[in-house]
Amino acid sequence: MKAILRNYRQSPRKVRLVANLVRGKSVSRALTALSFLNKKASGPIQKLIESAAHNAEVSGAQRDSLIIKEIRVDAGLTFMRHRARARGRAAPIAKRTSHVLLELGPSTSKN
Repeated sequence: MKAILRNYRQSPRKVRLVANLVRGKSVSRALTALSFLNKKASGPIQKLIESAAHNAEVSGAQRDSLIIKEIRVDAGLTFMRHRARARGRAAPIAKRTSHVLLELGPSTSKN
């Protein structure tokens, strides 16, 4: 099951730090790890995982048997702003956004 977060107002480089932490983990283990993480992106990614897990439950999958199969962070829109500089000039500032794609899949481990 998939869930997508678009135009999240944080740079992809910072969001990838959180995404790399949860890649390949089970849903419950990833949510636990994110709840203790002190990063701004941990909250929206936590909501994204919960949304994808709920989408999977609606489709008939068991929440406990799901792992994070793919999580990808791409660059979104870039808002261009200007900062005033000396002699009446302006320097550009790039306000970056991120697109996060999350895909859950069944666990391959056999107990």
